[in-house]
Amino acid sequence: MNQAKNLSPARLGRMRDVLGGHVARGDVPGLVALVARRGEVHVEALGTAETGGGAPIRRDTVFRIASVTKQITAAAAMTMVEECLLRLDDPVDDLLPELARPRVLAHPAAPLDDTVPAHRPITVRDLLTLRLGTGAVMAPPGATPIQRAMDEAGVAPRPGGQSLDPGIWLKRLGELPLVHQPGERWMYDTGMDVLGILMSRAAGRPLPDLLAERLFEPLGMTDTGFHVPAGRLHRLPFAYRPDPETGTLVPADDRSRWASPPVFPSGAGGPGLVSTADDLLAFCTMMLNRGRHRGERILSRPSVELMTTDQLTAGQKADNAVFFGGNSGWGLGVGVLTRRDDLAAVPGRFGWDGGTGTSVYTDPAEHLIGILLTQRAMTSPAPPPWHRDFWTCAYQAIDD
Repeated sequence: MNQAKNLSPARLGRMRDVLGGHVARGDVPGLVALVARRGEVHVEALGTAETGGGAPIRRDTVFRIASVTKQITAAAAMTMVEECLLRLDDPVDDLLPELARPRVLAHPAAPLDDTVPAHRPITVRDLLTLRLGTGAVMAPPGATPIQRAMDEAGVAPRPGGQSLDPGIWLKRLGELPLVHQPGERWMYDTGMDVLGILMSRAAGRPLPDLLAERLFEPLGMTDTGFHVPAGRLHRLPFAYRPDPETGTLVPADDRSRWASPPVFPSGAGGPGLVSTADDLLAFCTMMLNRGRHRGERILSRPSVELMTTDQLTAGQKADNAVFFGGNSGWGLGVGVLTRRDDLAAVPGRFGWDGGTGTSVYTDPAEHLIGILLTQRAMTSPAPPPWHRDFWTCAYQAIDD
């Protein structure tokens, strides 16, 4: 365990005590917590790979990172924008004819045949900013016709990911009307899955290969991908979710499902990539260095700055207070803090959480990277206590 000169050793000990308490109480079976600042790295690996015992969690344990995938997909997309393979304000129609000339519901609760033409085409920017016009409808399940139709078609966002071939999924999505006009409102998740398909078609390469070539290989992210090779499967811990009635942790998925590539590699993160704390540190360090990694440029500085600038209006955030909490917004594929109202709420801090229990943010103002990886699924976009405690402990340890 490294003692970081930019972080208080005593206060890092407090982090271990606080997070260790969550493990001891059974809130999470195990976790890896990493805080990096100005080249110094502090890591805590606590608990076990399964409830009741098993192998200890280690620094190189491989975790399901879910929606943390989004910022990685977005960074790869921006490398393609820089090469002019994609253009932010170009319509997606040529590459995604399934989404050409969309119809839009007259209002979000309208019958599926009560539609109007889209005011304009869907663009690449719409996908990255999640203003595609469709996605997760924040209402009780089945409350509106479009929710029921998305569920029946198998295209609604869901934690377990999509089971359809991407082409079939996109065809079914395109057969349904949009909920909002393109560019009008922020709707979670779906735009990043569409973006992954767009990227694959633009490059003529499967999304897993595309991410490997553009990010994982140059950054040395050797344990990151859409599945876990057989020789590393033992490093993937069991995943859990709380039983809604008892609160007891129960298995969330079969570990063996990760032994082979998925039918639908999700750019959004359902279920998305697997990774380790050190692989994610490499990615975040590149972003903190404004696109550079060990002297090589992965992204331009302007691209990183654009990605990490809030792109939403107040009206576009209005229906999504549970995601933004009044102090944040959304850039290109990544959440961005905009207002200081807590220890960790530093304006300009960017990143996102994953529904499988992960949280990864980069803070340029404090030169700080925080990575929390657990195997307990979240039950709400609002962070659970151990997430909040991790971020409090990370920022209270700053020693200058």
